[in-house]
Order: sequence, then structure tokens, then C-alpha cells
Amino acid sequence: MNRNEDTLSTREADQFGLTAAALLRQGSQSLPAGVKDRLYAARIKALSVKKPEKVRIAQHVLASSSGSWSSGSRSFWDNVGWVAPLVVLVFGLIGIAQWQQDSRINDIAELDVALLTDDVPPDAYADSGFLGFLKNGPLSESDQDSLSSVKTPS
Repeated sequence: MNRNEDTLSTREADQFGLTAAALLRQGSQSLPAGVKDRLYAARIKALSVKKPEKVRIAQHVLASSSGSWSSGSRSFWDNVGWVAPLVVLVFGLIGIAQWQQDSRINDIAELDVALLTDDVPPDAYADSGFLGFLKNGPLSESDQDSLSSVKTPS
């Protein structure tokens, strides 16, 4: 089937609407009075619940010299309203970067203070043997007792 055959022209749609309205009007005249009253009450109730139609007001729109379209009644805050979130975002990112940099500086300073105030010279940390000693920990008391018993004859 062709799509053009399925659609009605504006004139045909109007004619169909008028014919349907005439048939409904004729059918409603032959209804009993009780049914007519109920239909009338239902119509009144439906019209009272109906939401008011929105009225669209035409507003003149002018092109500015920059090529953008404006209505002419925009306030200052409407024009720069999008800038405020952008400024907050930029300052927030700058603040986060500053906080991270301060945190790194404090961590490095704490490490430097720990190294400089320790009894072990900083060069010892570069020695692989010393790092192995730190990983294994100091000798336990049982290990020290066994070593002392080996060195001193009983």
C-alpha cells in the first residue's frame, strides 16, 4: 500500500470531522433523558478538571551585531549566568592542585626530618646490606644468646 493513499488531506480530514459530528449529534437526540443528563454531568465535570491552556506570547527577537539572536529583554544575570559555575570549577581545580602540592611538600619534609634526625647516616640507606638488615629486623634475644654462647667457650 502506498503511504499517500493512507493519509488524508486537510480538506478530507475536515469533512470527516464534520460528518462524524453530525452522526454523533443525530445519535444523541435519540438517547433517553436519563442518559442525556448523565452525559451532560460528565461533560461538565470533565470541563471543570481540564487544565487551562498555555498562552504563548510572541516575543520579538533581534539579531545583534555579533550575529547571535537575542530578545532584547535579557538581564545581566541571564547573560553571565553560565560563567559562575565555570569560575567555581576553575577555582576548585586550582584549590585541589594547590592542596595536593602542599601535601607532597609536607610528606617530603617529614621524610627529610626523619632522615636527618635519625642516628643512622643517610648514606646507609643506599647500602643494600643495610636495607636487608632493616627488612629482617634486629636480632632477637634467642639469636643473640646463641651467638654469645658460640663466641664464649663454656
